[in-house]
Amino acid sequence: MNKSNQENTINQENTINLDRSKIDNPNKENINIDKINLDKFKQLINEIRWNPEGLIPVIAQDAESAEVLMLAYMNKEALYKTLTEGKAVYYSRSRQSLWLKGETSGNFQELVDILFDCDKDALLLKVKQNGMACHENYFSCFHYRPQLEAERKAEKNWQVVADPNVQPTLSLGRTLEILAEIIKDRKQERTEGSYTAYLFNKGIDKILKKVGEECAEVIIATKNASLEEIRYESADLFYHLLVLFVEMGLDLTEIAEELNTRRK
Repeated sequence: MNKSNQENTINQENTINLDRSKIDNPNKENINIDKINLDKFKQLINEIRWNPEGLIPVIAQDAESAEVLMLAYMNKEALYKTLTEGKAVYYSRSRQSLWLKGETSGNFQELVDILFDCDKDALLLKVKQNGMACHENYFSCFHYRPQLEAERKAEKNWQVVADPNVQPTLSLGRTLEILAEIIKDRKQERTEGSYTAYLFNKGIDKILKKVGEECAEVIIATKNASLEEIRYESADLFYHLLVLFVEMGLDLTEIAEELNTRRK
């Protein structure tokens, strides 16, 4: 896109609006980056502390798992393209040119959020990582741990701490956060044929009945000493508790705060 075309698409709002719904609800459409005001962008780049080569280091982090993916660099043009196109564009110091992450591999990084450090000389890019981030086919480039113990002198200096072509499993907490967002959407949209919408339509008594039933199922599974049943029924219980929380307007952060007050 040339400069004149870019200027014709400027939004009059003085903000960079990042739609985070792709992470909050994986079933929604692809992330939408709002149009950026060129005047605000010029102010932004003037406040950034670029290095002598006109670059800024960028840490890319997976927004779902919070795993650190890679370190790269951006110049002003790369930052602008990233903000306006919604996919991570970096500057290659070896090739002296821009590169769209995933252009050849298909492992694009969709922009979710962007943060600067306190000195404004480093950038954190929160992204939705498609496929593997590392050219060695690991999800994260940070998969080597130094081996410094004296008794391991004969071994390799580096230990690989990840498996190739494997995305990390989301933590229980993050999984519940994503599921809670989906349940909130179901309550608002009342999608026909949705079991979650059915529960909300029936009301609190039906939801409470299901929570009670799932509690009993967990107890029975435990008495049967079946780990598979315990896992399955516990997942059902977690789900119905989330429906209850949404119905009552109770946020997961409030429960986290309560649990944290009990730590000793």
